[in-house]
Amino acid sequence: MVVSSEETSSVRIAVLGFGEAGGRIVTDLRDAGARVQGYDPAVSAPFGVREHPDEASAVSGADLVLSVNSAEAARDAMRAGLPGAGPTTVWADLNTAAPQLKRELSETAAAAGVGFADVSLMTPVPGRGLYTPMLTSGDAARRYAEALTSLGAHVETLEGEAGLAAERKLLRSVFFKGLAAAVVEALEAGRAAGCEDWLRANIADELTRADADTVRRLVDGSHQHAVRRAHEMSAAADMLTDLGVDPLVSGASRDLLRRLVDEAAPTHNGDLVATDTTHGRQSR
Repeated sequence: MVVSSEETSSVRIAVLGFGEAGGRIVTDLRDAGARVQGYDPAVSAPFGVREHPDEASAVSGADLVLSVNSAEAARDAMRAGLPGAGPTTVWADLNTAAPQLKRELSETAAAAGVGFADVSLMTPVPGRGLYTPMLTSGDAARRYAEALTSLGAHVETLEGEAGLAAERKLLRSVFFKGLAAAVVEALEAGRAAGCEDWLRANIADELTRADADTVRRLVDGSHQHAVRRAHEMSAAADMLTDLGVDPLVSGASRDLLRRLVDEAAPTHNGDLVATDTTHGRQSR
């Protein structure tokens, strides 16, 4: 139920960006009773959100600023909005960006006397909005968490500088987006080979049976059997090429396994011991 006409929170929040993520978050903030204002150069503000003509006017008077536009626009949004910020304003950047960009934004905010929170949205926003799990770091992370948790958000705070939250999110992305890419490439090849349904069922079965021990087996097995698996993935990459599928993920897997072989240390009897750099140990 929309309760935009009955603001119940004392916190005033400016949202810069009413796109897929920002639009959902701003309406949830409105419905939670926050006093919400904002700006987007291309999208009109949702009903009940005070729309401003530019970033600086949208930021003026706000306790908290949520920059939810894009990593490419984050710098310009901050430069344009900071003149409207006050000494108690917290600038929170919710864009998916490299840790070094978050640290740069933090330095820019600090030079203007404004607190900064690096915020990572840890799951897709559609369907969750304000209630998307968030991870935050930076000098104003606790102030950000206090403001949003009072409105029902789920925020975990990391002790430390801006960039830590972004780092955690992107480390997860290496796995989740890498896994998605592998599935997409495998199914494309399966389609070309005429067995997509069989392969899709096989992948689903493997993912369903995965447990806490799966990570150990994947890592240890890759080190222990790097030579054989490098040959296997080389053959797989050649097969995809024959099928007319560009082996981007398969080729990268082959190259990583070859690197593990190159990094392996010979033992006293001539066997190879591959160093598991994720745990700082060696495995045969």
